[in-house]
Amino acid sequence: MRFLFLLSLFSLISAGSFSSVQSPSCHDDERFALSQFKESIIINRSASDDPSAYSKVSSWMTPSGDCCTWDGVQCDENTGRVTSLDLSSSYLYGSINSSSSLFQLVHLHRLNLASNDFNHSQIPAGVRRLSKLTYLNLSNSAFSGQIPSEILQLSKLVSLDLALNPLKLHKPNLESIAEKLINLQELVLSEVDISSTLPSTLTNLTSLKTIYLRNCSLHGEFPTGIFQLPNLKSLSVHLNSNLTGHVPEFNRSIPLEDLRLAGTGFSGMLPYSIGNLKSLHSFDVGGCNFSGPIPFSFGNLTELTFLDLSDNNFNRGTLSWVGKQTKLTFLNLDETNLYGDIPFSLGNLTHLKTLSLSSNELTGPIPSWLANLTQLTQLWLQKNKLHGPIPTSVYKLRKLQILDLCLNRLSGTVEFGLFQELSSLFYLQLSDNNLSLLIDPSTNISTLQKFKVLGLASCHLSEFPEILRNQDQLRVLLLSRNKIHGQIPKWISNLSKDTLVSLDMSENFLTGFDQAPNSLPWTSLLILYLSNNKLQGPLPIPPPSTVYYEVHGNMLSGEITQMICNLSFLSYLDLSCNNLSGYLPQCLGNLSNLSILNLRHNNFHGHIPQMFIEGCQLSMIKLNENHFQGALPRSLANCTMLEILDIGNNHIIDIFPSWLGTLPELGVLILRSNGFHGAIGKPETNSTFPKLHVIDLSNNYITGKLPYEYFQIWKGMQSYDAGGLTYMQARVKIHIPSCGWLYTYTYQMTLTNKGIKTEYWKIQDYFVAIDLSGNRFEGEIPKLVGNLKALCMLNLSNNVLTGSIPSSLVNLKNLESLDLSQNMLVGEIPPQLVELTFLAFLNLSHNHLTGTIPQGKQFLTFENNSFNGNVGLCGSPLSKRCANLKDPPPPPSIFVENQDEVSQFEFDWKVVVMGYGCGFIFGVFGGKIIIKKKNDWFMKTFAIGHPP
Repeated sequence: MRFLFLLSLFSLISAGSFSSVQSPSCHDDERFALSQFKESIIINRSASDDPSAYSKVSSWMTPSGDCCTWDGVQCDENTGRVTSLDLSSSYLYGSINSSSSLFQLVHLHRLNLASNDFNHSQIPAGVRRLSKLTYLNLSNSAFSGQIPSEILQLSKLVSLDLALNPLKLHKPNLESIAEKLINLQELVLSEVDISSTLPSTLTNLTSLKTIYLRNCSLHGEFPTGIFQLPNLKSLSVHLNSNLTGHVPEFNRSIPLEDLRLAGTGFSGMLPYSIGNLKSLHSFDVGGCNFSGPIPFSFGNLTELTFLDLSDNNFNRGTLSWVGKQTKLTFLNLDETNLYGDIPFSLGNLTHLKTLSLSSNELTGPIPSWLANLTQLTQLWLQKNKLHGPIPTSVYKLRKLQILDLCLNRLSGTVEFGLFQELSSLFYLQLSDNNLSLLIDPSTNISTLQKFKVLGLASCHLSEFPEILRNQDQLRVLLLSRNKIHGQIPKWISNLSKDTLVSLDMSENFLTGFDQAPNSLPWTSLLILYLSNNKLQGPLPIPPPSTVYYEVHGNMLSGEITQMICNLSFLSYLDLSCNNLSGYLPQCLGNLSNLSILNLRHNNFHGHIPQMFIEGCQLSMIKLNENHFQGALPRSLANCTMLEILDIGNNHIIDIFPSWLGTLPELGVLILRSNGFHGAIGKPETNSTFPKLHVIDLSNNYITGKLPYEYFQIWKGMQSYDAGGLTYMQARVKIHIPSCGWLYTYTYQMTLTNKGIKTEYWKIQDYFVAIDLSGNRFEGEIPKLVGNLKALCMLNLSNNVLTGSIPSSLVNLKNLESLDLSQNMLVGEIPPQLVELTFLAFLNLSHNHLTGTIPQGKQFLTFENNSFNGNVGLCGSPLSKRCANLKDPPPPPSIFVENQDEVSQFEFDWKVVVMGYGCGFIFGVFGGKIIIKKKNDWFMKTFAIGHPP
């Protein structure tokens, strides 16, 4: 019997009838559905950017064959139903709609279409038919539009990844997902426009292991309970700048491995208990608002591979806690207020690939033990106080690609040939130290590595380095602040013609181009600095790609050619301090991206054209110190983003342009030394000049009373937010391959302060000044001036003001300069003014003041010329003694009006100018004092008498 059974079994197997031991083939309907999907889609190699991408569907054998064996397809081994479809990175291109045969695969548990291009089609509502899905990945596949509510019907989803698509999650919203998809373990929506707060209901999803919500326009307070989710391993909400929150205490049971909060508004202190996160391998809080000390407990996080604490407000501290994290491959501590030497313990981090310690106050030499960090590819040490020579150990870092040492105090001679040993180096920044670059003339330039970024500013170069001749891949070249004389050689024009993005040759002694081109030849150029040289001849015109062009401080002459209007991307144009002349081209108004226009101190003449079109983007216009005539163009009212307008020292003849008060952002208005005339009049609305904090109308022909109605509504002069020291500036982010560039253009202005003409190289946001001197204002000084409590400078001199000095000036606690000279003021000097403890300059001369000069405090520092020409004054510092010395003055009275709307003003004279890009930090420090000169052309031309 046993023999017969075995014989029968053998017969069945031989006949192929024992099918129960084989996996079933796929079903015809599903094979047909897959075949239809293949036919409906296009294979396009540009549709997937993954280097490992390939076309999976190309190998599918249709219409016959077992689809369970096809690439990317998996079937249930018992039923033969298709349960998993992975077509990620498969070069798929085309649109998908609800009628797609893909949605006939109703037994699917997993669907992955990531990294393809579905041509901005919407996620089809037909996805609801895949009700058994537990895994859905549509990331980076060019889906767009609103995420359909049908997603919420996929209640079995464990993993949902829709990241890196131009999608919106508004209706339904994130709260809907948290309420309906309660089985989620992985939620990945990075780059999806959510534009909401984070719902507290997320804390109910106790199965969550991963939350990735990078750059989703989240706002509001982050629910701290999310940090306490019992299974959460990865949390990323970085690049949501309006998302606030704080990091709570952690116990030892929290399983977090990856925590990324960079670029958010998180603040407060990092808890010491962060050291309990023993499994943490990535921690990124760069660019937040954290304060307090950096917890030493970071030393306990020995599993860390990625740590970024950069750009926060931590207390001043050292690097003593670094050294135990021996698995680190990335360490960024830029702008973390570090000081002291770089400790030896950092040499234990032998797996480091990126080390960034820039923008701190680190001192001492660059340590020689850096040679231990053999895996380093990026070393950023710029903007510290490191000194001494560059150690030879740096040249042993054979994998180094980026080396940035700029803005330190390094010294000595650098043999450029040694960098040839670093064959992978493409980014080298040595700028702004005290280094002398030595280039061996016998260097074989054909064997030099190809640089992309080369910073040699302030390297004591006296000629263009020959090593540049063979560089054809440069993107950034910095040669500023050297001693390069003469003409720019022709071969420089052939340098990296197709790749050069930023070129800085400013602050040398260059006179022009050896062969002046009609336009400069670099076809990809975005940024060009030629400022502060000795360039002569016509204005060089950069290529149409240029975004930023600075050529101020040269000797260029002639007119601005119409060719400049081809620069349609131009955002910053600074041609100031040259000898340019002629009329302004009307076509400048066609430069719709222009944000900064600085043409001051040239010889332009004629009318300022009506060139400011609707939608004007200009935030600064400086046309001062030219010979412009006629009226102010009314088209300026189109520049609704304008923050600074300076048309001083021209020949403009117009009534006071009250219509400028409609510009909502205008903070600085300078119209001095022109022919503005007539009365200022009353403001049209209470929102006129809402942000104005500097106004200079000096040396015009304005009549009538002081504009007390304006004093009443100038809110920008009545209070000051003392939260921090900020300056008026424009910023632009320019993308340069291999690095990002953030450039800061700091606004400047010139004012007559404390009797001298002073150039302000930075303008504090709430520096408040009024200069109405040299006009024909009459009547009394209104008491309302005392409401302008943020005033630092007040100049009403050279008018015909009468009445007494109001005692309400005592409310101007931040006043540093007060000039009421050359008027017809009477009465005594209010004794309360001695309480103005910041007052450094006072001029009350040539009035009709009487009585005793107040004594004490700041008044003890003023000399005779502060009070000369007042025959009725007596007492120190004048030699005339008072006949009857009176009792000390009474305590100051307080003039109160709109008291609830003001706050304490603080002012700091610190002047710093900084631009940042690609690890490049540029500092400019300067100031000018020029003797004030009277511009009397109007008086001579029109025979109008000027006030005494």
